Amino acid sequence: MVQEWHGGFKSRLSNGDAMKHVRLRISAGGREDEIHPMYDVMANAEFVEYATALQWNFTGEELGILHYVEGDPERFEAAVQSFPEVLDYELERAGDRAFYAYIRDDTNAAVQELWGVTAWRSLVSVPPIEYRPDGTVTFSMFGPSDEIQAAIDAVPDPVSVTVEEITGLQAMPHTVASSVTDRQRAAVEAAVGVGYYDVPRTGSQADVAERLGCAPSTAAEHLRKAESRILRGLFG
Repeated sequence: MVQEWHGGFKSRLSNGDAMKHVRLRISAGGREDEIHPMYDVMANAEFVEYATALQWNFTGEELGILHYVEGDPERFEAAVQSFPEVLDYELERAGDRAFYAYIRDDTNAAVQELWGVTAWRSLVSVPPIEYRPDGTVTFSMFGPSDEIQAAIDAVPDPVSVTVEEITGLQAMPHTVASSVTDRQRAAVEAAVGVGYYDVPRTGSQADVAERLGCAPSTAAEHLRKAESRILRGLFG
């Protein structure tokens, strides 16, 4: 198992029992199928454009995962049906090329070793697990530094681990979101609803203000403050 460290993170993680929130990136280097065929589909299939694991339950012998997937649902379902390792599944459309997928998998030694990391001692895995276009997978863990290091050391070959970010409890997603006020949250939700954060942008501050029933300058102030709190929470 290969470990890589960004930004001097190794010394920061070796800080005894200090509690840390760590963002990890893993890769099997194109050998995902050796671990499990569903891992290969999520990481490499051309018909999966974007995927996350929203929630999961690992018992050792079985693994149940609720995914959100963007891609071709017909080809995805055909792949799932072809794998004897898949014990059960269910798909629910969420748009033309988006769907939720519940997958219940039988496990093998490689899967048990890899997913065992997510259930390591007192560590907490923080959803979602994200499958990246380059075939890598990112996820977060929170807990004592020494246990995080022990879990990383336990990741089996051929999987490599890159430590991308080390922060504290304040940077966990739900903690960051809860730091904004109700009015700031309403402004961000309105902005998302009108397409203010779309790429390219399809909504304006005036559209946000109309939804909130306030002046554009007030809407802009709420958005700036919310963005500042969220970004400072994530990146310190």
